[in-house]
Amino acid sequence: GSLITLSCLSHRVVCQVISSAVPADSVLDNGTSDSSWITRLENNYGFYIGLGLAVFSSFLIGSSVILKKKGLLRLVEKGGTRAGDGGHGYLKDWLWWAGLLT
Repeated sequence: GSLITLSCLSHRVVCQVISSAVPADSVLDNGTSDSSWITRLENNYGFYIGLGLAVFSSFLIGSSVILKKKGLLRLVEKGGTRAGDGGHGYLKDWLWWAGLLT
């Protein structure tokens, strides 16, 4: 058979090719199983899943800040004491709670 030399930074390996048989579909590389649907999904779409999660979380965080701010401004328009001045009227506002829970 043929000899193949593989080099890495710290190791050098010599492999001997014994035959040129084509492996069957049931034989897996290096004895590892890659049949999990999660592994295949991560390999094919991992970047897009991460990008989608990042955009979605940015949307949720931004909408949370906006909803809480609108709730605080609505309290000021009604004449309530501002939260910075020691008022707790915002705790009765459903819009502020929606922003907090988002």
